[in-house]
Amino acid sequence: MKIKYSLIISDEANFDILDAFFWYDSLREGLGNDFELCLEAEINRILRNPTLFQNQYEKVQVAFIERFPYGIHYTIESNFIKVIAVFHTSRDPQNWEERL
Repeated sequence: MKIKYSLIISDEANFDILDAFFWYDSLREGLGNDFELCLEAEINRILRNPTLFQNQYEKVQVAFIERFPYGIHYTIESNFIKVIAVFHTSRDPQNWEERL
Protein backbone atom coordinates (compact mmCIF):
# COMPACT_ATOMS: atom_id res chain seq x y z
CA MET A 1 0.00 0.00 0.00
CA LYS A 2 1.36 3.37 -1.02
CA ILE A 3 1.58 6.11 1.62
CA LYS A 4 -0.08 9.43 0.77
CA TYR A 5 2.07 12.33 1.94
CA SER A 6 0.97 15.82 2.88
CA LEU A 7 3.16 18.78 2.01
CA ILE A 8 4.40 21.41 4.43
CA ILE A 9 6.44 24.32 3.08
CA SER A 10 8.22 26.32 5.77
CA ASP A 11 7.95 30.10 5.83
CA GLU A 12 11.67 30.31 5.01
CA ALA A 13 11.24 28.04 1.97
CA ASN A 14 8.30 30.16 0.80
CA PHE A 15 10.57 33.20 1.02
CA ASP A 16 13.24 31.33 -1.00
CA ILE A 17 10.64 30.54 -3.68
CA LEU A 18 9.35 34.11 -3.89
CA ASP A 19 12.88 35.49 -4.00
CA ALA A 20 13.81 33.19 -6.89
CA PHE A 21 10.52 33.87 -8.70
CA PHE A 22 10.98 37.65 -8.63
CA TRP A 23 14.67 37.42 -9.55
CA TYR A 24 13.93 35.28 -12.61
CA ASP A 25 10.99 37.47 -13.59
CA SER A 26 13.27 40.53 -13.42
CA LEU A 27 15.57 38.85 -15.94
CA ARG A 28 12.77 38.13 -18.39
CA GLU A 29 9.03 38.52 -18.01
CA GLY A 30 7.46 35.10 -17.62
CA LEU A 31 10.67 33.36 -16.54
CA GLY A 32 9.47 33.46 -12.94
CA ASN A 33 6.39 31.52 -14.02
CA ASP A 34 8.61 28.96 -15.76
CA PHE A 35 10.55 28.56 -12.50
CA GLU A 36 7.30 28.11 -10.60
CA LEU A 37 6.05 25.43 -13.02
CA CYS A 38 9.33 23.50 -12.82
CA LEU A 39 9.28 23.78 -9.01
CA GLU A 40 5.71 22.49 -8.89
CA ALA A 41 6.58 19.55 -11.15
CA GLU A 42 9.49 18.58 -8.91
CA ILE A 43 7.40 18.89 -5.74
CA ASN A 44 4.80 16.59 -7.31
CA ARG A 45 7.57 14.13 -8.13
CA ILE A 46 8.74 14.25 -4.48
CA LEU A 47 5.19 13.63 -3.25
CA ARG A 48 4.83 10.59 -5.54
CA ASN A 49 8.11 9.04 -4.38
CA PRO A 50 9.90 10.96 -1.61
CA THR A 51 12.55 8.30 -1.00
CA LEU A 52 13.72 8.49 -4.61
CA PHE A 53 16.22 11.22 -3.77
CA GLN A 54 19.36 10.63 -1.76
CA ASN A 55 20.09 12.05 1.67
CA GLN A 56 22.50 14.93 1.29
CA TYR A 57 22.79 16.01 4.92
CA GLU A 58 21.80 13.53 7.62
CA LYS A 59 17.99 13.29 7.23
CA VAL A 60 17.66 16.03 4.59
CA GLN A 61 16.99 14.94 1.03
CA VAL A 62 17.48 17.16 -2.00
CA ALA A 63 15.64 17.09 -5.32
CA PHE A 64 16.97 19.33 -8.07
CA ILE A 65 14.64 21.44 -10.18
CA GLU A 66 14.82 20.80 -13.92
CA ARG A 67 16.12 23.76 -15.99
CA PHE A 68 16.99 25.83 -12.89
CA PRO A 69 19.99 25.49 -10.56
CA TYR A 70 17.93 25.07 -7.39
CA GLY A 71 17.54 22.22 -4.95
CA ILE A 72 14.44 21.48 -2.89
CA HIS A 73 15.69 20.49 0.57
CA TYR A 74 13.15 18.43 2.48
CA THR A 75 12.62 15.93 5.26
CA ILE A 76 10.19 13.05 5.56
CA GLU A 77 8.37 13.06 8.88
CA SER A 78 5.70 10.41 9.28
CA ASN A 79 3.17 11.16 6.50
CA PHE A 80 4.53 14.66 5.88
CA ILE A 81 7.04 16.04 3.43
CA LYS A 82 8.48 19.20 4.96
CA VAL A 83 10.27 21.55 2.55
CA ILE A 84 12.82 23.49 4.59
CA ALA A 85 14.65 25.33 1.80
CA VAL A 86 14.73 25.98 -1.93
CA PHE A 87 18.32 27.08 -2.50
CA HIS A 88 20.49 27.90 -5.47
CA THR A 89 23.06 25.14 -5.89
CA SER A 90 25.96 27.58 -5.44
CA ARG A 91 24.87 28.58 -1.93
CA ASP A 92 26.65 27.26 1.13
CA PRO A 93 24.60 24.51 2.86
CA GLN A 94 25.38 26.08 6.24
CA ASN A 95 22.95 28.86 5.28
CA TRP A 96 20.00 26.51 5.60
CA GLU A 97 21.22 23.93 8.14
CA GLU A 98 20.07 26.22 10.96
CA ARG A 99 16.52 25.79 9.64
CA LEU A 100 16.48 22.23 10.94
